[in-house]
Amino acid sequence: MIGSELANICLAHLETSELISLVRKPSSGKHNKLNEIVVTDFMQLESIAEDLRKIDAIFCCAGVYTGKVDDETFELVTTKIPVALAEQVYAHSPEARYCFLSGQGADRTEKSRMIFARTKGAAENQISAVGLKSFHTFRPGYIYPVTPRDEPNLMYRVSRSLYPVIRLMGKNMSIKSTELAQAMFEVGRHGHAKEELENRDILSII
Repeated sequence: MIGSELANICLAHLETSELISLVRKPSSGKHNKLNEIVVTDFMQLESIAEDLRKIDAIFCCAGVYTGKVDDETFELVTTKIPVALAEQVYAHSPEARYCFLSGQGADRTEKSRMIFARTKGAAENQISAVGLKSFHTFRPGYIYPVTPRDEPNLMYRVSRSLYPVIRLMGKNMSIKSTELAQAMFEVGRHGHAKEELENRDILSII
C-alpha cells in the first residue's frame, strides 16, 4: 500500500534519477527511471551489491498482517529482512538515509507480548545499530488507504468505515496512505531531527 504510493512519488519527482525497486515478483510498472529487480531471497542480497552503490535514500515498507502467517515468517518479514537490507546498504552506501515503515506501539524493549510490537521494536533497534549515517523509523496509527483495496480482515473493514470518526480523535490516531508516503519521501530527501517519528510527527512534515 505505501510502497506503491512511494514509488509513484519518486518516479514523478524531478530530482529522482533512478528508482531501484526490489520486488518478489515482476510488476506491470513501466518507467524510464524504474530499475525493477526480482529478488528470490531477501536474506541473500549480495548478488545485487552493485545496484546498492551510490544510493541516496532507501524506503523499506515490507510487511505482513498479524495472523496471516506463522510467527517465524512474521519475524522474517518484519525484522530479519529489513535488517539484512540495512546491512547491505551500509556496506555499499553508508551515507544513505534509511526510512523504515514501522508502526504505532513498536516496543524497543522487545518485551511486549504482541508479536507486532516486539518484532518492529527489534527491527528498529537492529537497524539503528547498523551504523548508517541517517535512520528514521515511521510509526503511523491507522493508515487510511486512499486507493480502494480489498481489506485484509474485519478490523480493517470497520476501521475504514469509521475513518471520519477516527480522524476526529487527534493527530496521533490516523493518517492517509498518501500523507504517509509523502512524508517518508520528504524525510528520505532531507532527513529529520528525530529517529522515531510518531503519527503526529509524520503529519507535521507534509
